[in-house]
Amino acid sequence: MTHPLDTHIEKVNTRLKAARLGLKIERRGDMLALRGTLPPRPGSDRHRSHQQRIPLKLPANKTALKQAEQEAKVIAAKLIEQTFDWRPYLVQKGQVLGSDELVDKIAAFQEQYLQTGMADPDKHPASVKTTWDKAYAPYLRKLQDICDRRSTLSLPEAIVATVKNTRANSRSRQVCCTALDAFATFLELELPIDLKTLWGKYGSSRTQMRQLPTDQQIIDGFHRIPNPAWQFVYGMMAVYGLRNHEVFFCNYGSLINGDPEAAIEVLETTKTGSHDVWPFPPQWIEDFGLREVILPEIETDLGKTTLQRIGQQVTLQFRRYDIPFSPYDLRHAWAVRTILIGLPDTVAARMMGHSVAIHNRTYHRWITRRDQQKAVRAALKS
Repeated sequence: MTHPLDTHIEKVNTRLKAARLGLKIERRGDMLALRGTLPPRPGSDRHRSHQQRIPLKLPANKTALKQAEQEAKVIAAKLIEQTFDWRPYLVQKGQVLGSDELVDKIAAFQEQYLQTGMADPDKHPASVKTTWDKAYAPYLRKLQDICDRRSTLSLPEAIVATVKNTRANSRSRQVCCTALDAFATFLELELPIDLKTLWGKYGSSRTQMRQLPTDQQIIDGFHRIPNPAWQFVYGMMAVYGLRNHEVFFCNYGSLINGDPEAAIEVLETTKTGSHDVWPFPPQWIEDFGLREVILPEIETDLGKTTLQRIGQQVTLQFRRYDIPFSPYDLRHAWAVRTILIGLPDTVAARMMGHSVAIHNRTYHRWITRRDQQKAVRAALKS
C-alpha cells in the first residue's frame, strides 16, 4: 500500500546510493527501518555479514526521515570502522500476550486481509478466501499453538519460533514466512530477525523433476474408474488441464453442442476467474465420451462449501479408485503436452489461469528442452 512519504524515501535512498553507504531506508507500515549488509546479530548461527533490517523505531514522517538519513550515515561509518554494535537496535523482549488477545489480533488481521483482497478488482473473491484458508490461517493456528505451549515467549519471539518449527527448505516454510511477516507488519511489530533469512532453498525443481504419467497411463487411469460421473471429472482434467474444483464451474455449451474445437469456459467463480481452454489432445474428447456432461452430485454452493473442499473430494476419489498419480499430475501433463507441440507459453498460461512468469518457472525444464530442440532442428536444416 502506498504512503505519502514513499517518494521522499526514494529521493533519500538515491542520495544514500550515490554516497555508496550500502544502506537504504524502508517503510514498514507506519515505521521506518534501515536495510543493508550487516554483521550477524548476537546469538545468530550466521558467521558472515548478510542482508538484514535495523529497526529505527521512527515514525514514517518527514522529520523522522531526516533522522533516519543521518542514522544511516552514522551506521555506515561504524561499519567501515568495524565498530558497529547491534545492542542499541535490538528488539526488547515484548509483552507476553494472553490467548484471547492473540485471537482478537488474528481476527482483526483476517478482516483487514479479506477486505483489502475483496476490494482489489484484479482478485477474485473466491481466490482471496482460498488463499487465506490455505496460506495464512494454518500458520496463524500454529502461532497460537506455540503461544499456548510456550507462554513465556513474546509475540515476536513466538513468530520466529513458529517459522523455525516448519520444515526447512520447504514450500511450507516459505509460505509461513510470508504469512507471519504480513501479520507482524499489520501489528507494526519489529521482529528479532528478518524472516526472509529463514526461507531456505526451495524452488520449482521439485515440480520440474515430477514423474508425470504418460498418455497411455492417463488412458489406463480413466478406465480404472467405474463411475461415469467421476470418469467425466478425470477426463476433463486430463483433456483441459483443469484444477480439481474447476471441473464443477465451467460452461460446457460448445462441448455439448458438438463444436469441433470444443473450447470450454472456466467460470468467474473459480480460483483465478474466467478463462477459455482448448482440448489437448482433442481426440480424447470422443475417446472419453466427454460430449455428455455428467457431474457427480456434490455440494457446489460456495455459500455452503469452499473451492478447497470441492477439490479435496476429487483427490479422495483418485485414492478411492487407486489412481497411481495425483489430480494435479493430469494438469502438469496437459501443460507439458502443450509445450512439446509448440503452443506459445503466453497462450498456455492464459488457458491454465496463471501468469506467464509462473508458467515459465514451473515448466522451465520442458520449455528449455522444447527451445533447444527447435534450435537443433533449425541447425540441421540449414
